[in-house]
Amino acid sequence: MGFSCGIVGLPNVGKSTLFNALTRAHVASSNYPFCTIDPNVGIVSVPDERLETLARLVDAKKVTPTTVQFVDIAGLVKGASRGEGLGNQFLSHIREVDAVVQVVRLFEDKDVIHIGEVDPIRDLEIINMELIFKDLETIENILTKKTKMAKAGNKEAQTEVELLTRIKTSLEEGELMKNLELTPEESKILASYQFLTMKPLLIVANVSEKEITSYESNPLYQKLKAKADTLKADVLALSAKIEQELSELEPEEAREYLKDLGLEKSGLERLIVEGYKLLGLITFFTAGEKETRAWTIPQGTKAPQAAGVIHSDMEKGFIRAEIVSYEDFVKHGSWTNLRDKGLVRLEGKDYEIQDGDVMIVRFSV
Repeated sequence: MGFSCGIVGLPNVGKSTLFNALTRAHVASSNYPFCTIDPNVGIVSVPDERLETLARLVDAKKVTPTTVQFVDIAGLVKGASRGEGLGNQFLSHIREVDAVVQVVRLFEDKDVIHIGEVDPIRDLEIINMELIFKDLETIENILTKKTKMAKAGNKEAQTEVELLTRIKTSLEEGELMKNLELTPEESKILASYQFLTMKPLLIVANVSEKEITSYESNPLYQKLKAKADTLKADVLALSAKIEQELSELEPEEAREYLKDLGLEKSGLERLIVEGYKLLGLITFFTAGEKETRAWTIPQGTKAPQAAGVIHSDMEKGFIRAEIVSYEDFVKHGSWTNLRDKGLVRLEGKDYEIQDGDVMIVRFSV
């Protein structure tokens, strides 16, 4: 699994339309077709031209992309933190994802009722306040337990009480936990509790299909971008309606449609790129005739740990990695040619895998 995104938003902003479009887009393109785990979870393959190119060069019998899990988190309404709507169910689902994608609507449509006039800033504030309220409730519960332990002389509990009391004050002032200045040790303590406002955040602006290439001139987008800057979040503009239409087309037809619209990539592709950037992820490859495969790892991962993503035995018995850059592989076409030209590097346990590396793991168990 590459990573998981929880898609959240108020009713009628296009959240479910977007989810349905994203999770249908790659249904027949790989060994990881869309599959339904429950009614609101979909897994799709990550489109990566590099993988297809490597597979052709080595004449791979099997091609396996890495994947993204999208979770359509239903039930968010004002008061969700107090159990209204689907309340606690909605909030518990967010705890399980790697990143939160907040969808807001930027266009009027008399056929689609909203909670009032279209106002993405208000929508963002409602979403974030519900997340903050739930985190405050969680902190109160933790403090009740930890304060007793701290009074009994437990030094670790004393440290946590001091930290959580400080965090509580920031939340009450409307700050998201992800934006607070924390030491690595403090971040480690907080990570164990899976706080909702600690999650990396991406804002998706659902624009009308007419504004897909001119949305930057929309005053609502300009206000949203300014608000996003204060939240230290990026904004990705797309049209859920266009994404739905793309998902119903054959790949070649979809490419032509994008070209006609003046777009280079679909919303799914751009969303995945933003997700990788947000979470600091990269892709490396294994390339062989039996199978050519893409793997997702955090940036900075060293060779043994990357090998462990393939199989735990490879990390335990790691000896060395044979590494070739994607560019060199494409230029010279095969492992034999690369070895003949001395372009296969032998790397040890301290080597950090780079995006696009093609790797063979040498190990002994």
